[in-house]
Amino acid sequence: MFSSLHDPRVRGVLDALHAESGKIDPPLLAAAEGKDLTERTALLDRAFIPVSPDAGRLLYALVRGAAPGTAIEFGTSFGISTIYMAAAIRDRGTGTVVTTERHAGKAEKARRSIEEAGLLDVVDLRIGDALDTLKDTEQDVSLVFLDGWKNLYLPVLQLLERALLPGALVIADDLDLFPDVLKPYVEYVRNPAHGYVSVSIPIGDAMELSARAR
Repeated sequence: MFSSLHDPRVRGVLDALHAESGKIDPPLLAAAEGKDLTERTALLDRAFIPVSPDAGRLLYALVRGAAPGTAIEFGTSFGISTIYMAAAIRDRGTGTVVTTERHAGKAEKARRSIEEAGLLDVVDLRIGDALDTLKDTEQDVSLVFLDGWKNLYLPVLQLLERALLPGALVIADDLDLFPDVLKPYVEYVRNPAHGYVSVSIPIGDAMELSARAR
């Protein structure tokens, strides 16, 4: 069975983006420590904060194995995770990745990278506040990947809940990087009353994987 992750075009773009993030992110993350919200936001707007290669392969596997339907990504950044997801959509032969990014500069660079990887035809890239760009999502969402601003994970999930298919998967990234900010989100998906079965996965910066159980 073929995987587009082994396609030279896809592999070349991913390798280049991972290498670039490895150079750019560490000094930006270090400089952001202890800064107020405005300064921290300005610094992190230039950072990738991407999924690791292992986390990207996990994301590919989850998208490829998910039920037919739309895969949604909150937080395109420079497009690394989008490419992993789009490769899975391409290989399974059905669906679209709807990805949203509020920073227009990042979105444009992501679009170029996705196109260079040959995957733009299965990606719907939207620019703006996710609470606006995703508000009309109404049905057939089989997977959600949350990787944007951490305080918006829970509002974005709640916005999309009406569109989730039974058994839909929700993956939230960066649990280890932002534990305090993500505490309300984690508590929500781990509370059985909200209709999820959820577990933390120690890959990359740690992910919370939740299955819609109703």
